[in-house]
Amino acid sequence: MLSFKLNFKKQNKIFYFIILLFFSISINQYYGFIGLNPLDGLFIFNSGYDVLNGRFPFKDYWTLTGPFIDFIQAIFFKIFGVSWFSYVLQASTFNFIISISTFYALYKFKLNIHYCFFYALLVSILAYPSSGTPYVDHQSSFLSIIAIFCFILALKTNSKIYWLVLPIILGMAFLSKQTPAGHFILIIVFLSFVYFIFNFNIKKIIMCIFGSFIFISIFLIIISITEIPLLSFFQQYILYPLSLGESRMDFLFPLELKRIFLRFKLHHLSSLLLVIVCIKKIMENYKYLKNDEFLIIVALISSSFALIAHQLMTINGMFIFFIIPILAGFSHIYYLKYFKNKNYIKYLLIFLTISSTIHYWHKYIDKRDFADLNKVNLKNAVDAKILDSKLSGLKWITPSYPKNPKEEISKLQEVINIIKNDARNKTIVTDYQFISVILSSYDYSPNKYWFKHHVYPVKGNEYFQVYRNFFISKLKENKIEIIYTVKPLAGDSDVLETILSKNCVKKTQMTDILDSYLLLECEDLKN
Repeated sequence: MLSFKLNFKKQNKIFYFIILLFFSISINQYYGFIGLNPLDGLFIFNSGYDVLNGRFPFKDYWTLTGPFIDFIQAIFFKIFGVSWFSYVLQASTFNFIISISTFYALYKFKLNIHYCFFYALLVSILAYPSSGTPYVDHQSSFLSIIAIFCFILALKTNSKIYWLVLPIILGMAFLSKQTPAGHFILIIVFLSFVYFIFNFNIKKIIMCIFGSFIFISIFLIIISITEIPLLSFFQQYILYPLSLGESRMDFLFPLELKRIFLRFKLHHLSSLLLVIVCIKKIMENYKYLKNDEFLIIVALISSSFALIAHQLMTINGMFIFFIIPILAGFSHIYYLKYFKNKNYIKYLLIFLTISSTIHYWHKYIDKRDFADLNKVNLKNAVDAKILDSKLSGLKWITPSYPKNPKEEISKLQEVINIIKNDARNKTIVTDYQFISVILSSYDYSPNKYWFKHHVYPVKGNEYFQVYRNFFISKLKENKIEIIYTVKPLAGDSDVLETILSKNCVKKTQMTDILDSYLLLECEDLKN
């Protein structure tokens, strides 16, 4: 009889694994092919292709977004070929990873397997489909949450393997994007410090140090192989973003009730029971503050606030609602432990997760809000294969031409032909970062993507001269003769305005969306 139960449980796990695998990948593949915001939706398409062909971040182009996602995309292109399908597949794969990680974490906390599947399934609906395509904020957030899972499982199971894996996951999260990973690093380091004060265990500490050593070693090996200058990495990825800290904090403040709590009320409701448990247990016995359970609950609640802070500081659309079913799942666990006789709590949690999933799916995901397509009639979209077979299946419609995507495509085809027929060494400046990919060439762009102030320094920033020198050095190094700019550029109007003197370029309007800048002999460009 016992054997039958064990086999049945194993079969359930396999069954739910297969369902989560199929569903989480399929739903993201579906939404990843609907509509496009060129600025946000294409820069990793281009950078992944660059890495595939031996052009690397920090070395060949300026970037403040993480290299991890670029390298992973290059691997997907290598395995599955360069196409929109393999591009979206990276996001779909990570959608499965965050979903199955949620299932695993809840299961290890001994939640009924059916509920584990329920909450994980809702995560798969809300996680990556908000963007559909690979995006640094999503990747960093998902990996950060998985790091939290590692931390709480390390405390719950007393297994040392989680301490080994924890710094590796955190490292990957940080190399996806500095925030929210940086917030989670601070949370986990602080809580780990508290834990080891009361539960000193040299073997666990050594495992954590060894995990850090593994990550740093792999990082340095990749840096060495790719010949990325460490100084460039620190300037672009660490120092320059730190110089933007004050302006980014402006998005967080003022700390108003409406912005912090009312706007994210469903997030807070999903963790309310966790807060109640903490307060209740502390009031019963203050020694609960030393308990592993207290640290676990604090880690979960802190995760929510870390994501909320990141959402407020970023200029991107809403995407952090995926945390709701995760928090509700853990609330369900502690309901069973402390409020088992109050069945209404369970029903409220289930109602909350289902209703919030429907709400956020309808408002943000199905309407493609993250891509600024919420007011666009998606039925007007056309198959992007008319641009190139690599984009086959993508339902092309953008915020720039919401009523007439065929007009946009026609203009782009004209631009592509002009660039294709120009044999000179050229740089392409554009939000449409598929052009060089479909031309099977390198765009020689000094930037990963174009968004003034948020992506590269402007005049007045302490790193502007470093950036300017980098920009000009790339023009000289690659013997660039002409720069093409394809409009609209959502984040900048004239990218050369503060870089080169007026006597260095001759501007010509080629079409209504294409300008050329012929580089002339001038002091700025002298060797």
